[in-house]
Amino acid sequence: MNRVIVVTSGKGGVGKTTCTANLGMALARLGRQVALVDADFGLRNLDLLLGLENRVVYTAIEVLAGECRLEQALVRDKRHSQLVLLPAAQNRNKDAVTPEQMKKLVEDLKPKFDYILIDSPAGIEMGFQNAIAAASEAVVVTTPEISAVRDADRVVGLLEAQRVEKMHLVINRLRPAMVQANDMMSVQDVQEILSIPLLGVIPDDERVIVSTNRGEPLVLAEERSQAGTAFENIARRMEGEKVEFIDLNVSQDNFLTRLRRLFLG
Repeated sequence: MNRVIVVTSGKGGVGKTTCTANLGMALARLGRQVALVDADFGLRNLDLLLGLENRVVYTAIEVLAGECRLEQALVRDKRHSQLVLLPAAQNRNKDAVTPEQMKKLVEDLKPKFDYILIDSPAGIEMGFQNAIAAASEAVVVTTPEISAVRDADRVVGLLEAQRVEKMHLVINRLRPAMVQANDMMSVQDVQEILSIPLLGVIPDDERVIVSTNRGEPLVLAEERSQAGTAFENIARRMEGEKVEFIDLNVSQDNFLTRLRRLFLG
C-alpha cells in the first residue's frame, strides 16, 4: 500500500528539503520504492541535495505539457535504484501548476512506488496548496524557535482544514546545550504547542552542511553521526518499527514550565 506524504513547515529554512532527501534515501535503503517530488517550482533545490542536478533533463512541467512521458522526467539515483526524483522547473513560478495537476502527477506515480514524498515550498500560498493537494499524510518540520513553531502551528491548522489528518512532527536542529541553558525551546515545549505525534528529533550537526554541499544525503555517510542516525530512525518509525529516541540529555525543566513559574509565582 503506497503512502503520499507532504513534508512541510510554513517557515523557510527549517530543513524541509534536507529531511525529504534523507528520509527518501533512508527508506530506499530499507528496500522501499520511493519517489521524491519537488513541489518548489521556481526555486528547486532537492536535486542539489541529492547530487542529481546534472542529470535533470525534463521536469514536471514538461510532463504536464505532454512534452515527455513521466518516466522520462524521473531521475533515478545511481546509488540506490529504488529512489527517483521528479524535479521542479526553475524557469516557472509556483502558479504554473494547479492542485489538480499535482494530483494527476501523484496518481500516475502511485502504482509504482511505496512512498511518494512531496517537498513543499516555504509559505502557505499556491505552492503550499499544490504540495498538499494529493497528500494523505504530512510530516511537519520545525526548528525549536518561536517563529518556526508558530508557523508550523498555522500549517497544522491548514492541513486539518484540507483533511490531511495523519500528521507527525520532526524537530530539526535541536541543540541540547542551549536547551539546558534555557536558551532554546525543548522537545516537550514544541510538542505541547503543536499537539501532533513526534516522529523524530534531529540534533544540530555541521555535517548536514557538508553533505548538502556534496550532494550526498547524510544517511549515506560512512562515518555515522547522530543526525544521520536520527534520519534513519525516523524512516524506520515510518515503516512501523518501534525505535527508541536518541538520548540527547535534555532537561525536563522546559521553557513552558519556566514561563508558568514566572507568571504564577
